[in-house]
Amino acid sequence: MINETTVKIRTINPSALGQFGLAMVTLVAASQKLGWTSGTSLLIPWAIFLGAFAQLFACIHDAKQNSLFGTTVFGAYALFWFSIGTTWMITNGVFGEAIMAGIDVKQLGMAYIGYFIFSVVMTIAAMEIQKILFIILFLIDFLFLGLAMVAFGIAPHFAHNLAAYSELLISICGFYGFAGNLLNGHFGREILPLGKPLGIIKKS
Repeated sequence: MINETTVKIRTINPSALGQFGLAMVTLVAASQKLGWTSGTSLLIPWAIFLGAFAQLFACIHDAKQNSLFGTTVFGAYALFWFSIGTTWMITNGVFGEAIMAGIDVKQLGMAYIGYFIFSVVMTIAAMEIQKILFIILFLIDFLFLGLAMVAFGIAPHFAHNLAAYSELLISICGFYGFAGNLLNGHFGREILPLGKPLGIIKKS
């Protein structure tokens, strides 16, 4: 006779850390786009450790909670920031002049289009999870649209401002989402409202 034992491992909600990582990296990146800071050298560590690793951590722990949305959204954006950090290293000559000579910014534009499509899909999914997530993803749609337009040289001044201000608003909303998830979870009651699902697609 075989006795089977089921072990359930409980993990914390990683959304606070994931949203904090997003808020931090977009704040620093937006400061460069808005002209408050200059260059990309000191954006790289924030892209890798806050944008990428913090969201990758959230992705892994959401996977343990069987959260398809959290795993996908945090994982995909973690990989995005790994890629952007590497891109900035290339443009700063970290890998040498030969690889810099082969840069075609339109390839980056194609990647932004791909992530714009991804973000639109995740925005639709977020409608039935949390209003703050929906707002963040809605703003991310405009960020990728603006970045793609810049890469392809379409209305560059407008597109740059669209990306810059969208990224700043993403950061502000990300800090709010981080605070709400942390405080609500820590105190076991609603301190900061994060917004109920919109109830458009999933009828309760």
